Amino acid sequence: MKLRTLPLTLALMTAFAGTAQAQSLSTLYQAAKGHDATFKAVRSQYEAALAKAEQAKALLRPTAGLGGNLSESNLDNQSNAMGSGAFGTRSLSVNGSHPLYRPANLASFAQGMKQVDLAQAQLKAAEQELMVRTSQAYFDVLTAQESLSFVKAQKTAVSEQLAAAKRNFEVGTATITDTREAQARFDLVTAQEIAADNDLQVKRLALDQTVGIAQIKPLGLQAAADIARLHSGTIDSWVAQSDASNTSLTQARIALEVAQLEIDKAKAALKPTVDLNASYGMTRYRNGALPSQPHTNTATIGVALNMPLYTGQASQNRILETLALQDKARNELDAAQRNVAQATRTAFYGVQSGLSQITALQAAEASSQSALDANKLGYQVGVRINIDVLNSQSQLFQTKRDLAKARHDVLLGQLRLRQSSGTLQDADLQAVSGLLQK
Repeated sequence: MKLRTLPLTLALMTAFAGTAQAQSLSTLYQAAKGHDATFKAVRSQYEAALAKAEQAKALLRPTAGLGGNLSESNLDNQSNAMGSGAFGTRSLSVNGSHPLYRPANLASFAQGMKQVDLAQAQLKAAEQELMVRTSQAYFDVLTAQESLSFVKAQKTAVSEQLAAAKRNFEVGTATITDTREAQARFDLVTAQEIAADNDLQVKRLALDQTVGIAQIKPLGLQAAADIARLHSGTIDSWVAQSDASNTSLTQARIALEVAQLEIDKAKAALKPTVDLNASYGMTRYRNGALPSQPHTNTATIGVALNMPLYTGQASQNRILETLALQDKARNELDAAQRNVAQATRTAFYGVQSGLSQITALQAAEASSQSALDANKLGYQVGVRINIDVLNSQSQLFQTKRDLAKARHDVLLGQLRLRQSSGTLQDADLQAVSGLLQK
């Protein structure tokens, strides 16, 4: 964990320490940013891209080096003309070079800047993906909690109906069939309660793993929450927005630009290069140099030109390769545009369908409640049997579960729609959190 993320993480851990308390969606997302390994890996990749961009800048900057040499020589001259003895040589030089014309370096530099843009788009995509993933885990827990609550409420109602059937059988106003039907329904709802409780535990573990905090209690959705107010715009406006801002399309466009720059690099292999070179060196001799070897100081400056004449067709075939890769990147961009447009339309219609489903389920809930009340009254006066009441109870609680899930699914669908359009941000999670219980 990097030092700059440590204070935030510690603060979140301190806030969540002790007894479990309810947390909002936006708060848990901030915790997930400091815990999720996938997101942190993308963030590290972004930091690596920044460092790599600086490497690309270095291709346009001068370079300098320092060199030295120390040697000892032993001269044994058989003639008396020059004498014998041990001699030492010491040399020191400074060399520098500055590129004046290197088109391949210019293309590499531009590619390095594009890689930073690509890493930024990838980081934004990872943030949006983490928002949706955290929201999915959050609402999965809420849905499982409400499902378990409804099953428990149904179990209580079935238990009361079972007790009533037993009393009526004992006094002779009902048959044993009513008691057995109620007992069978009670056994069934008990099994459903066990399954719902297990599902809730699994969903809680998934949320805990996502945000790195144990025993989370998500805030429930307000009963009167106006979910529809978060949905606006037309399908054409959402598709246009996705074409402009979707992170996948942004990455595909940058990949195409990088491929075009790769063509420039390949063509640069056939162009000359020009460098400015300069050096300064000193050479000294120990124990008296030979007459032919005086102390020297040498300064050199010049321009070096290198012109490739023949590369064995390697450069030409490299150009053909990069042209084919450019076509590949362009086709991938076209495919991404089609896929994003389709995904945006699907998400838009999913939200609209979900809102209509909520309206229908709200009406169905009211109708199911009326049907249950009527069946209870009919059972009391003898025109309905016990199974009618049990079926009405099951229908009501199933409708309540479906309504709760539909409300959660619409909120998730709205977040996915914004993710597809590339506009999903922290403010959207805060807007959803505003619909939760305080």
